[in-house]
Amino acid sequence: MKINGFVPNNEIFTKMSVGQENKIETSSNNTFGNVLKGELDKVNESQIASEDITERFIKGEDIDVHNVMVAGEEAKLSLQLAVQVRNKLVEAYQEISRMQL
Repeated sequence: MKINGFVPNNEIFTKMSVGQENKIETSSNNTFGNVLKGELDKVNESQIASEDITERFIKGEDIDVHNVMVAGEEAKLSLQLAVQVRNKLVEAYQEISRMQL
């Protein structure tokens, strides 16, 4: 088995040696609060979609049971993840508030 040697990408190293700075574009849309709100909106949308597909199934529309179950599980897991993230954020806040300055 032949293993080819690693050839680094010279473009990366030349940019670094010339002194070009890597600029990180900051946007007001990428704040922590906006990202968190966006993810919570996605969780809410999955809950609404799950409820909608369940109601349509109950009304007798042609929807497979497994689609209803999958939508319900996705909504449940996204909500559980959101709760765990919230718990970790609260835990981090409490830890920071206990620090002595």
